[in-house]
Amino acid sequence: MDATLATIIAAAVPLIFATLGETISEKAGVINLSMEGGLMLSALAAFAVAFETGNTWLGFAAAAAVGATFALVVAFSSITLWLNQVAVGFVLASLGIALSSFLGGAYTGKPGGPVAVPHLAIPFLSDLPVVGRALFSQDAVTYAALLLVILVWAWTYRTRPGLLLQGVGERPAAAHARGVSVVRLRYVYTVLGGVLVGIGGAAFSLDAKLGWSFLHTRNYGWIALAIVIFGGWHPVRVVGGVLLFGFLQWLALDLQPLFPSLTQVLPLLPFVLMIFALMLVNAPWLREWADRHPRWGVIIHGDAPSALGRHFSPE
Repeated sequence: MDATLATIIAAAVPLIFATLGETISEKAGVINLSMEGGLMLSALAAFAVAFETGNTWLGFAAAAAVGATFALVVAFSSITLWLNQVAVGFVLASLGIALSSFLGGAYTGKPGGPVAVPHLAIPFLSDLPVVGRALFSQDAVTYAALLLVILVWAWTYRTRPGLLLQGVGERPAAAHARGVSVVRLRYVYTVLGGVLVGIGGAAFSLDAKLGWSFLHTRNYGWIALAIVIFGGWHPVRVVGGVLLFGFLQWLALDLQPLFPSLTQVLPLLPFVLMIFALMLVNAPWLREWADRHPRWGVIIHGDAPSALGRHFSPE
């Protein structure tokens, strides 16, 4: 059991970074639909830089820069130019996919072992039963991802800046009336979210799916967007959705020896089931139940920020 849990958590790390990044961005009112392309291009940038320099952490820095650049384009286009966020996001997603395919040929099949994130077991804690191997016998990136969950939750719901973050995503006009720079905060949190998406891409190619291959992170950007909705824009519930997706991936892999004729179908099963779960969470009857039982309903259902995707002018 501990080995299974350790595998699920390790595989979930890239999506933890990506989904928390998108959660922060959407909490501020900006939808970054470029995630599919941004995640893929940042994964390539991370592996290429790490492979050429021999420095794993420079690879992470390069990926973060790629993610920040994509997010900055989204922010400038939607916040300053008032362009449609969805359209801009789709264009950037296509651009990232195309660029990663064009530039990644030279790195396909290159050995990733020399630049892999090193294992870092925590003494004594890694020997604990069940949780020891799962939580304390991982690597630095995994520990950072788990710590990030706590930090994002605490920042969003337990600090004044977190209240301002929620304000610019829920009621930007009211926040502006109180002297808050809505435009500046939306820029900051969109770019910060992009940095986390980029780190998620690096975690794919330098840790979870070591190396680079054609369409290395295919569909993970879209599933990350779905998980943010599934998690109701709440950091802890979002990560719960990531772990559920990781469990479904493990289950599909574990079932392959039992159903050899379905080896081409089973890897797609987690994506299908996650989309089905998203539809279930947003079903009208479940919304009604959540409204009648708010104490329990808040666990499985959350509403999008009121001003998500809407333009705001301080004038």
